[in-house]
Parts: sequence; C-alpha cells; structure tokens
Amino acid sequence: MTDFSKTRAGFYIPEGMIYLDGNSLGPLPIAAKQAAARALEQEWGEMLITAWNRAGWIDLPRKLGDRIAPLIGAEPKTVQVGDTLSLKLYQALGAALAMTDRKVILSDQGNFPSDLYMAQGLIQTMDQGHVLRTVAPEAVEAALDDRVGVLMLTEVDYRTGRRHDMARLTERARDLGIITIWDLAHSAGAFPVHLAQTGADFAVGCSYKYLNGGPGAPAFIYVAPQHRDHAHTVLNGWLGHATPFAFPLEYTPATGVDRMRIGTPAVVQMQILDAALDIWNGVNLEDLRSASVALSERLIAGIEASCPDLRLASPRDATMRGSQVSFHFGEAYALCQALIARGIIGDFRAPDILRFGIAPLYIGEAEIDAAIAAIAQITQDRLWDRPEWKTRNAVT
Repeated sequence: MTDFSKTRAGFYIPEGMIYLDGNSLGPLPIAAKQAAARALEQEWGEMLITAWNRAGWIDLPRKLGDRIAPLIGAEPKTVQVGDTLSLKLYQALGAALAMTDRKVILSDQGNFPSDLYMAQGLIQTMDQGHVLRTVAPEAVEAALDDRVGVLMLTEVDYRTGRRHDMARLTERARDLGIITIWDLAHSAGAFPVHLAQTGADFAVGCSYKYLNGGPGAPAFIYVAPQHRDHAHTVLNGWLGHATPFAFPLEYTPATGVDRMRIGTPAVVQMQILDAALDIWNGVNLEDLRSASVALSERLIAGIEASCPDLRLASPRDATMRGSQVSFHFGEAYALCQALIARGIIGDFRAPDILRFGIAPLYIGEAEIDAAIAAIAQITQDRLWDRPEWKTRNAVT
C-alpha cells in the first residue's frame, strides 16, 4: 500500500492552509526548489552553454516523456515533453487530420474551450472544408459515424469532473475508422490512465496540475507506436528535425516521437518537473484512485449533510468522475473567496461552480473534514455575503 504520509512530506504547503486546488495548479514539491537552484546556479551559472551537453538539457524532453509514460499507461518512447498543451493539441489534431480524408472533427460541449479554439483555428488555416461538431458529453457515442474523421475529447470535464469512458469510446471510434485524441489535463496524475491498453492514437496533457510541475510547466504529447515514425508534425520546429545541428534549409522530421519537438525546451521548468516526478516513485496508481474516491465520497456526504444550499455538479457515480468534486451554488465565487480568506483553497468556474481537487498525495481526511466544517459555517451564516468577496479578480 502506498504511504501517502510520505508523499505529503514531499510538498511545501503553507502552515494552516488546506489546498484543494491541485486540479488547477499543484503545490510546490520541496525538491523542486533545489532543482531550480541547481539549474540556475550550477548549470546555467557555472556551465553556461556547455550545459546543453554536460547537464543533459538537450535530452530533457525525451527523458521527461519516458518518466510520464508509465503514469498514463503509454508504451516506452511514445511521449515527448515541451511547449504548451494548446500547441501539442494543435500538433496532434493536425497529424490526425492528415491521416483521414473525412472532414468532421467531433468533440463535446464540455470540452475545455482552448481545445475547441485550437481546432477552430486549424480548420480556418487549412481551409479544406473541415468542420468542428460538438455535442452534449453524453451524446458523443451516438454521434460517432463514418463521417467523423477525428474524435477529440478531454477525458475529464474541467468544470464538473465528469469522466468519459475512454476504453469504450476509443474502441467504438476504432471500429468506425476514426482517429482519437485524448486531452489528459485532468487525468494524468489523478487516476490510472491506460493509453496503450485502450488503443488511443494521440493524447496530450499538462504537467502543472496533478503532476505538480509548477506554473508554466511544459505539456506532453503521446503518439501511438504505429504512428510515431510518420505522423505529420504540423509545426516544423528545428529541434524536431532529423539533423537539427546540421542546419539544412529543408525540413526532414526526426524518427519516433522526437519529431513532435518544436523549439528550445524550457530548461528550468523541465528541471523542476523532473524533481516533481520523483514524488511518484513508489506510488501505486490504484491506491491513489482508491484514496481519491474515498476522500471524494467523504466530501460529498459531508457537504450534502450540512450544506443544503450546495448542489452536487459532479456525477454521483464515482466511476464516472475524475479526481475532483464540484458543486453548484448561486454565489459560488463569493463563497470561494470567503474560503480562501480562511486558508481553504478551492476554485470557481463560471457560472456557478465551486470546484475541489482531490489529490491524496497531500490531502487526507482531516483536510476534507475541515473544509466541510468551514463551508457549512460560511453558508449557514451567509458569511460569503460581503462586497469584497463578490469583486471578481482577473483570474477566477
């Protein structure tokens, strides 16, 4: 069994704070501070440009991809780290569209808007008659047919935590000749993911949420083994070239998933992520999932028993839910700000959703119970009803 008291000791969480927002930004791993200092002082400071070779900077995208692969059930040498999630989705979608003559991209109305924006932008750029079709999340399977070329879904809905059945939808898509792209932003590090087992074609994700890589941490892209040597790179960056330091004027993509590299890697952020991934050594993902479900059920039961004004927005069935719990509340933003003032950090999503990320690496029953008690007091006594809690910040 995984000892989560040991993983909790690996994080810096300010005294008196209960952090329930790891679904948006993970807390600081203590080892990350040393990693950043080493990258700045010993590597950049002392080695300067020689650190690309001496400190292995040039290999970080591949090294980190290999470390993330087991956390998402991916085969070796199928994951590359770098750039942003939106860029990696753009690459995956462009590669997928190049593999089919069909013109329909299917997604759902609960998808993260940036994913839809990137699809809309690519369609406009290509100008080849593609269309983006969105349906209700529960209607995705019924919408799959032989007109759809690409299925592009985020496995876990960022607002409600609703979870798609990746295995079922991927199998159905494969039977119809549809290429699949999965966004794992709210999956990687939240529960076991099985990309190889389910037969996904592409996947993308970020590392600053449940993987705790820090603000601005790089994204990752997965390319299934059967595609990695010929997938269209879309964004032909110099480090994705077969011979980048020969500096040829014509682009020839590298072999394998290295072809999905674009530009110079963000070295300091990658060193921080490398340190953050150390926390996963010895963590059993099935144990993580069991603990997450137990804590989520505890939170739901406590809120429903003591806070009748809050209404569950997440699926009640834990198998249909990621590692977050969301509630509807008419003054969710004000309630969220009142909680933050007490050191209980959740977050708000428009129009009326209060979200709590459940990360057993650093959250236990005591934190859940304290959050329940605070929410109950604030709602019962209407302590959220103050002007300062209703003024929207730039980041909500």
